[in-house]
Amino acid sequence: MKYAFFGSPKFAAIILEKLIKAGMPPAVVVCNPDRPAGRKQVITLPPTKVLAEKRGIPVWQPETLELKTFNLKLAEMDFGIVAAYAKILPQAIIENFKLGIIGVHPSLLPKYRGATPIQSALLAGEAETGTTLFLLDAKVDHGPILAQRVLDLISPIGLTFSELLDRLAELSGDLLVETLPKFVECE
Repeated sequence: MKYAFFGSPKFAAIILEKLIKAGMPPAVVVCNPDRPAGRKQVITLPPTKVLAEKRGIPVWQPETLELKTFNLKLAEMDFGIVAAYAKILPQAIIENFKLGIIGVHPSLLPKYRGATPIQSALLAGEAETGTTLFLLDAKVDHGPILAQRVLDLISPIGLTFSELLDRLAELSGDLLVETLPKFVECE
């Protein structure tokens, strides 16, 4: 399977690591450009870039998502995976993939669409949350659902945001590893 992985932060890096360890590395990782971070504004590489470079996977870091930039390169890909990528993929790019783009979202869609699903689940005091794999369409965090996995939040101590982010990333990576062979086979 030849695919592009779109994602930048720790959440995406955990998922990417799971895919690589399962023998399903992407052909390319698309992530945000290196940016200044922290009080001293030190140029910081996205966690997915660090991981990809360590594993010898090519990295693209476009400032903007224009089809002309990607068209020839992405035409070689069967599908894409997007996990915590800070940009909304234009419909023209989504349509460029033969099998589409699988979105990874850390909630049980359609609940908690948008950029803060983990915080929203914690603030709402949810008893459970989870992860969803879906085929991207023109709307944000929307499209046909491929798979979901539930995570129980009932605990005597409760989870912090960081702990829940890590657990949902692990769960998402496991679900992708389980789902991708079936997805590619069906298409």
